[in-house]
Amino acid sequence: MADIGCGLGASSIILGQAFPRTTVIGSDYHDGSIELARKRAVDAGVAIRVGFEVASAQTFTGTGYDLVTTFDALHDMGDPVGAARHVREALAPDGAWLLVEPAAGDRVEDNLNPVGRLYYTGSTFLCVPNGLSQPGGYSLGAQAGQAAIRQVATDAGFTRFRRPAESPFNLIYEIRP
Repeated sequence: MADIGCGLGASSIILGQAFPRTTVIGSDYHDGSIELARKRAVDAGVAIRVGFEVASAQTFTGTGYDLVTTFDALHDMGDPVGAARHVREALAPDGAWLLVEPAAGDRVEDNLNPVGRLYYTGSTFLCVPNGLSQPGGYSLGAQAGQAAIRQVATDAGFTRFRRPAESPFNLIYEIRP
């Protein structure tokens, strides 16, 4: 299992704890976050199965993954299509990409609610500048609805796309080649 954009490693560690026969490799481009994630894996007692690497979503290592996860990170990437292409290349033939992104509608008026207002604020000050500061210069922002996410997946060569679950705060996608 690969966990792309893992930040401080919480999702990777939780996955390692939940699936004790699985190896999880978390990656993030920020070396300080990865350093702390490694310490947290040791503290959680899962460091033998949960490892971390400093790598972008376009350069993480490994292939043949049964599952690649990305939690609340695609919209922060400067090249989300390049990231999605790399995920597709790294998956096993029957593998899946589990993508969790902030809940958003496709139209501005779909997001004019308390959660949408909060996400627009965060997106304006954090997500968009972060994405634009990276190679690629593309920004989905935190209000990327299903149409934008589907377009990224399709442009990367994925052909199967579904939303198996959602919450008031997140949209969950299962994406397959």
